[in-house]
Amino acid sequence: MMSDKDPVYDEPSEVRAVDGRVDVKGPDAVDVTLSPEAAEVTSERLLTETFKARGQQRLKGYPHQPRES
Repeated sequence: MMSDKDPVYDEPSEVRAVDGRVDVKGPDAVDVTLSPEAAEVTSERLLTETFKARGQQRLKGYPHQPRES
């Protein structure tokens, strides 16, 4: 869980397929190597949470907000 103190980066991570693995390098010294299966699940999770975050941004100013689950 992120706190309000955690930085938010606008720069996307670099992602490359190397020797049957997926290398991810990003801001704040992110450097991880994933199996293709782990990378696929991670990408699905990223998309799901991205859509949720965009909705939160759009609804931020409205008095009736969905409850967190």
